[in-house]
Amino acid sequence: MAILDTAPPAHPGLPADTATSSRHESFNAAEWLVTRHALATPDRRAITAVDLDGSVRTLSYGQLEAEVHRFAAALLASGVRPEERLLLCLGDSPELLTAFLAGMRIGAVPVPVSTMLKPKDIGLIARDSRARMLVVSSEFAALAPAVGGLPDLADVVVLTNDPLPDVAGTRVRDWDTFVSAGADLLDRVAVPYPTVPDSPAFWLYTSGTTGTPKGAMHRHGSLRDTAETYAQDVLAIGPDDVTFSVAKFFFAYGLGNTLTFPFSVGASTVLDRSRPSPAGTLRVLQEHRPTLFFGGPTYYAALLSAGLPLDSFAGVRACVSAGEAFPAPLFERFTSTFGVEMLDGIGSTEMLHIFISGRPGRTRAGATGEIVAGYEAKIVDDDGQPVPDGTPGNLYVQGDSAATGYWCRTATTRGVFEGAWVRTGDTYVRSADGYYTSLGRTDDIIKAGGIWVSPTEVEERLRTHSEVLQVVVVSVPDVDGLDKPVACVVLTPGSATTTADLVSHCREGLAAFKRPRHVLVFDELPQTATGKLQRFRVREMALARIDGATIPAPLHPGAPA
Repeated sequence: MAILDTAPPAHPGLPADTATSSRHESFNAAEWLVTRHALATPDRRAITAVDLDGSVRTLSYGQLEAEVHRFAAALLASGVRPEERLLLCLGDSPELLTAFLAGMRIGAVPVPVSTMLKPKDIGLIARDSRARMLVVSSEFAALAPAVGGLPDLADVVVLTNDPLPDVAGTRVRDWDTFVSAGADLLDRVAVPYPTVPDSPAFWLYTSGTTGTPKGAMHRHGSLRDTAETYAQDVLAIGPDDVTFSVAKFFFAYGLGNTLTFPFSVGASTVLDRSRPSPAGTLRVLQEHRPTLFFGGPTYYAALLSAGLPLDSFAGVRACVSAGEAFPAPLFERFTSTFGVEMLDGIGSTEMLHIFISGRPGRTRAGATGEIVAGYEAKIVDDDGQPVPDGTPGNLYVQGDSAATGYWCRTATTRGVFEGAWVRTGDTYVRSADGYYTSLGRTDDIIKAGGIWVSPTEVEERLRTHSEVLQVVVVSVPDVDGLDKPVACVVLTPGSATTTADLVSHCREGLAAFKRPRHVLVFDELPQTATGKLQRFRVREMALARIDGATIPAPLHPGAPA
């Protein structure tokens, strides 16, 4: 029986009480990520940055350290105190990393937020977090007025050469003016604020696929935890690696890919401030030669559809995927087309990065992978009892990188963080040889005709059709109030495929009770601010399209769709 899956410890030679004693060591994540490299190898490249206009600049570790000191001094000059929150809404750029690192250096709490937020959303997060400051780049400056009038927010800093926005009740300065105000306080940031691994470091707001976003609170030690587990155990990252993450920095996934992992070993990262596009990605691949590439299944599908040259990933030793389950057909098409290894994985905002992953040389299409060193996982039934291998259940995980909880969300925290265990909200099954496979989010599993149906299985079947770009399967009640699977799809541009074609495609590969009762074609499907498909909104769209749950009931039990 799959009672508990425990990977070997990341450092098996350490004494048993090392983890406990290390909680009290002096440790500042900004110093660990940058300062030690700036002292040892100041001229080593840390960042290659592609700006909105396509221009490229580079920063060494020594240069980045100096910029972090300057911004940290400016934070002190503006009155920012330890543990006060700094909202960061910037495109992926050296300035974003600088502000994030500087905040941690002085003991403040940076909060990188999605650049896809609407004004009302950033206003809500600013109020919820009681942010002291908002730092925003020019392309998102229109969001700044939404934080005006909040009692705790005193400063807005804008990375721009354009006129500054008006923000009620706050002091608004451009980046250079703000930084110059701290020139006399550089000596006060020469030594980082005396944090320890358990000190508050940063928050990440969850995507809120089914409700209001929540601030997951992370420690300084959490960054080192992910670097010493996933980055070492799975990626075996080294100082000569170059990372590039399509997933932006405000994702927990993107933060690790862009900052934690490369800077943990003195490697370098490529930042692209623009919105992801196949053309932009190809330029990065060809001109900056990343060795580790990070994306998600939806974007990998877009790259396949874009017709990139077959040698586009020639310099990449591994592609990594997370954020949603990777369909086996897409996995196989991508790896066979570009000849690059794909490492799928599951992580979460709460756990900060990936805790189950494919491993180099032993990936399995359709399976998420194996437990990462330093983590434990279990699959249990609805009563909390372990289930045998091969039996679906609720996935739980534990590891040192777990958040300490959600800011001001006591009931929600208690429902997710159960002692050392974190409830992921995913339904998984484990094979006898230790491979985990996703069956979808727990709340998304459909019971049709008294039989459980995994939306993932139906979605994977539809994705094998060459002209299906995106698909989400949701449950919609028929005229008798019984839930039935309904597929909502986005087709490739110019596709002549009909819904009848897609129904026929499903009939050839799925049991009758699993086949979608409707296949609905949309121009696009709604996503969260962090790029995940919003299944509850897709379901609302499906209900509206079929006139409010008027799916015809079968003529008799078991009748085929």
